Amino acid sequence: MPRERVADKRLRAEQVLAALDQGYPAAATELAFGTPFELLVATILSAQATDVSVNAATPALFAAYPDAAALSKASAEQVEPFIKTIGLFRNKAKNIVAAAKRIVDLHGGEVPEDYDALLALPGVGRKTANVVASNAFGRPAIAVDTHVGRLARRLKFSRHQDPNKVEKDLEKLFPQERWTFLHHSLILHGRRVCHARSPTCNACDLAALCPSAEPESDAMA
Repeated sequence: MPRERVADKRLRAEQVLAALDQGYPAAATELAFGTPFELLVATILSAQATDVSVNAATPALFAAYPDAAALSKASAEQVEPFIKTIGLFRNKAKNIVAAAKRIVDLHGGEVPEDYDALLALPGVGRKTANVVASNAFGRPAIAVDTHVGRLARRLKFSRHQDPNKVEKDLEKLFPQERWTFLHHSLILHGRRVCHARSPTCNACDLAALCPSAEPESDAMA
């Protein structure tokens, strides 16, 4: 197939965004949080885990450790029982305690708004920093998780596996003020329609715009 022209790809991106607006007008994070600190902890916990499992564990965790000051005084072993139902809970317990200590020591107990300071926290990569920056502090950002990466490749908006490169590819195609909505709506679409193993292309509002969409079968068994 001939390589898609940049202008055509931008037009298709605009049409995809319009379809996502129709399908997910209120798209937002499904992680439950009340403060930037709670969002930071929940996002660290959500790596390789479902939001449902994180939301089931965090109420008791936040009741015991409501802020960075409280969590910074705990040991990882004390935190583990609260999050043992979440994958990789031992490493995550170490990371959230270490992050809390750094927040107390360097940022007066408040999650920093500065992006580089967020990235410097234990357990925080670009995806987590982007989630916190966009949802807690209103900074436009595209958080590339497995769903966003998968859909970006299926839509031929990126050919990369590296989430950082996918992020940059999407930033070039979509307006900055829509970046946060874009990643939330792509996540929801990936969870509900464009599944990893069996995408339901016949029920997908993006199918007409998606180079990877499977054609509907006209044959009857």
